[in-house]
Amino acid sequence: MVSRRSLAFGALVSLLFGGNFVAVKAGLSYLPPLLFVAFRFDVAAVALLGYVLVTRSRDDLLPRTRGDLAGILATGVLALGLTNALLFVGQQGASSAVGAILFSLNPILTPVFAALLLRDERLSRRGAVGLLLGLVGVALVVNPDPATIADGGVAKLLLFAAAVAGALGTVLVRRSGGELSSTVRTAWALPFAAALCHTASLRAGESVAGVVWAPAAVAALLYVGVLAGAVAYVVYFGLLDTAGATHTNVVFYAVPLVSTLGGWALLGEAVAPPAAVGFLVVFAGFAVLGSESLSLPAPPAWLAGRRRAGADRLSVTEERTGFESD
Repeated sequence: MVSRRSLAFGALVSLLFGGNFVAVKAGLSYLPPLLFVAFRFDVAAVALLGYVLVTRSRDDLLPRTRGDLAGILATGVLALGLTNALLFVGQQGASSAVGAILFSLNPILTPVFAALLLRDERLSRRGAVGLLLGLVGVALVVNPDPATIADGGVAKLLLFAAAVAGALGTVLVRRSGGELSSTVRTAWALPFAAALCHTASLRAGESVAGVVWAPAAVAALLYVGVLAGAVAYVVYFGLLDTAGATHTNVVFYAVPLVSTLGGWALLGEAVAPPAAVGFLVVFAGFAVLGSESLSLPAPPAWLAGRRRAGADRLSVTEERTGFESD
């Protein structure tokens, strides 16, 4: 069961993460990709560390168990660091919509890793059907032939790898079973993610001299660092602790729609027909998988009582009609 509160938070995360792809695509015109994501984690780390220092006690801030340390590393190195490094580099060669479609494979890939690594989350037959539909959709989006490999195919593969890293990272965070709150764990993890991306940026030869500090660049950085960073991460990893990896990653179902509309409205992007068909197939996979992942709240008691009364009257009528026909 997923509560109304969880659904509301999930909708918020979908909105923020969907806008993230638009902001990343816009910001890449002004910042090198790895340095961009490193700055994102710098901004998010400052914002979130400041928040937890003010709102949490010292005892709440200190990691105490191996599970706490494992959760911090899984969050910082894999779920945030590697995932976003691959995402930002891959986004250079793909539109906001295509990037979001490929990355939104996260909820389809998550049950696979959960089935292997978590005892309380298993992939059912229906989930397997959803997984296969999603993979077919990805094949349509990526369109893996020699021409597309030469024309943005590598970027699309990097985006797919980001989805794999993100799915595995969230499952490992769930598996760690630490005692830290999700907010504190994320605050500890962000400096690790920033250090990883700064190191990768230096090794790739990127430089601050290559940054163009235009207003659009600053706006994109603030969005991905604060809104789609600190705020979205707190809500997302909080859902991960309460709802589980498979249910939480359902938030990515709506991400392609948000990014597609945002890319169209703000960046003038269009989606090619094969990618549009692929999106529909991926969405079908999401629907099959999500139909067993989400349970809406029960109807009010008065409505449930009326339904039962109606069913009783119907059953009496059916029995009387059947008797008379006999």
